[in-house]
Amino acid sequence: MDFTLTSDQQQFRERVRSWLKSKIPAEWKALGSTEVPRAEAYDFLRRWQKQLHDGGFIGVTWPKEYGGQGLTFVEEMILHEEMALQKAPPMLNVLGVGMAGPTIIAYGTEEQKKRYPAKILSCEEIWCQGYSEPNAGSDLASLQTRAVRDGDSYVINGQKVWTSLAHMADWMMLLARTDPDAPRHKGITYFLLDMHTPGVTVKPLKQITGDAEFNEVFFDNVRVHERQVLGGVNNGWAVGLTTLMYERLALGFGLQVRLRIALESMIDMARRVEKHGRVVTRDPVMRQKIAQLWIDTEALKYTGARAITRLLKGELPGPEASTGKMGWVETHQKLQELAMEIEGPYSQLTKGSERAIDGGVWQYGFLRSRANSIEGGTTEIQKNIIGERVLGLPKG
Repeated sequence: MDFTLTSDQQQFRERVRSWLKSKIPAEWKALGSTEVPRAEAYDFLRRWQKQLHDGGFIGVTWPKEYGGQGLTFVEEMILHEEMALQKAPPMLNVLGVGMAGPTIIAYGTEEQKKRYPAKILSCEEIWCQGYSEPNAGSDLASLQTRAVRDGDSYVINGQKVWTSLAHMADWMMLLARTDPDAPRHKGITYFLLDMHTPGVTVKPLKQITGDAEFNEVFFDNVRVHERQVLGGVNNGWAVGLTTLMYERLALGFGLQVRLRIALESMIDMARRVEKHGRVVTRDPVMRQKIAQLWIDTEALKYTGARAITRLLKGELPGPEASTGKMGWVETHQKLQELAMEIEGPYSQLTKGSERAIDGGVWQYGFLRSRANSIEGGTTEIQKNIIGERVLGLPKG
């Protein structure tokens, strides 16, 4: 990939930098976490995403007719870099922007493409992902949620689990089985489900952090019109895989920005913490560990750039996006572990303690990072994808 910017792209960088410096709210504190936004930040982040949208700095690669800016993925990369440098707040509607919108633009009818993407970008409608089930997580093709045709609608019954943001979502990317007699991968359909439809019940699941960002979702005779099918009946596996590739692209590239912000915050924290009479950053072993994290973070950036090259050629994200996701998981977990090591005995103090460093945000980030190697496809599944679909190795 050629990193030389055109004059227009350089002007775009300067415009983004100037806008961010003037618009990032003074109350925003970028500390420690790269995760799904916490409940107390929802209203703030909804307003922030609306600001990004109004400024023309979200969905920059989406076609103008569907609410985007019609720019290239080079501008997208520039935007992410500048957001990292300015420690900007994250988007709230990350699943909609990173997954639902691109999939709808790729597979949707003209009616669907004009209805949904613009409201995703403006954060008017929050999205969640209805894939995993109690007995169908990594083995997604074994899902059992059923959608039975009834006139011009489908009646859906079943359950999803580990559904991030379902408790606040307006819409769901839902996979359901429409042909139980077809081979496992062939009888699945992708639906755009209104979460406010009668029969949808959301039950939050409390995690080790104390938050409940994941949920169980139950469907009891939920009626969905045939207009809400995306990509054709019984073609849900292909559409769903496209969503997963976009998810791993977003995790591997977009979250690299959040990782860089967390790394800079950790370095700032290390400069304030003393051990054995000197600040941590003067310890040569600690300096080496921090330097290695910086190197790993930069490597992730360039891995993301390789994925951008594919997109610039007009191709959809491929299975190699799994490498970015897997690399991000390992680097982020190492970062959070190092933060605990830097804090030493203070790592036992959490939010609410007057002596907790940075208000206990690093303790929260450490606990939350345990989920990284499970969510968005487990690390074991990512290794299988890379081995079979990227390296061409035989199935184990």
